[in-house]
Amino acid sequence: MSGPGGDQSAARPGRPPYPLGSSPAELDRLRRQSAELAGHSATLLDRAGLRPGQTAADLGCGPSGILGLLAGRVGPAGRVTGLEINPASVALAREFAAEHGLANVEVMQGDARSTGLPADSFDLVHARTLLINIPDPGGVVAEMVRLARPGGWVVALEPDVAVSVCYPPHPAWDRLLELSISVHRQNHADPFIGRRLPGLFRQAGLTEIGVEAAADIYPPGHSRRTVRMDLVRSMRPAILDRKLADERELEELDRAAREHVGDPDTLVLPHLLFLAWGRKPLA
Repeated sequence: MSGPGGDQSAARPGRPPYPLGSSPAELDRLRRQSAELAGHSATLLDRAGLRPGQTAADLGCGPSGILGLLAGRVGPAGRVTGLEINPASVALAREFAAEHGLANVEVMQGDARSTGLPADSFDLVHARTLLINIPDPGGVVAEMVRLARPGGWVVALEPDVAVSVCYPPHPAWDRLLELSISVHRQNHADPFIGRRLPGLFRQAGLTEIGVEAAADIYPPGHSRRTVRMDLVRSMRPAILDRKLADERELEELDRAAREHVGDPDTLVLPHLLFLAWGRKPLA
């Protein structure tokens, strides 16, 4: 999950820090996420009908986001802008674009809550696992709508942890989920944001709104079987600072949960994923 730009270490005064930080492990998790969620992101682009020659923006793109998917859809005649607040992630995203020959991609440093980009600039504006990390998701959606051209699309993919299944159950999994929810709530962010996407889109004035939910059960060996543990590892500084748990408990929870999901007979569904899209009115 990325924040307003994958990391909020440069957040404005008075705003809570991005809970996942910008450690090398977190940046690596974000890169893996690009591949892990690529199928759902492609579905979103299908729903919006992104075409060659069009323009698209990926807000909070982190070290790669869906820049490659967007670049492939709009083609050489199109244009893709990635926006990212963390300078380290900006550099990595630029390296990603260069290494993959994405000449139609530009990565800029900026805050998704106030991008500074011109209004009515893009045929499609995208965010993925961004709104779950910020106190005012409606403000970001409003900015996304401002950036979309009349008739353009706003699309988002966000988790919702209300459904989080580990079976057979295990207390370490339940405790890690509890800690994750606590950090988000203390940051005034919503870990159940997925279900709210259609309402946020309606409030922002979008029309032709659609929504789908995916309940992915990850097979043995899949990297997202450990996503809950990976997220809590990234949250560890915040958890320790707020005295929600100590180092010893976190180490034991991480060990026990990883051992449990490493059993091929354990079923793992870490969260629901909501895909939403909506169109900016022509007038």
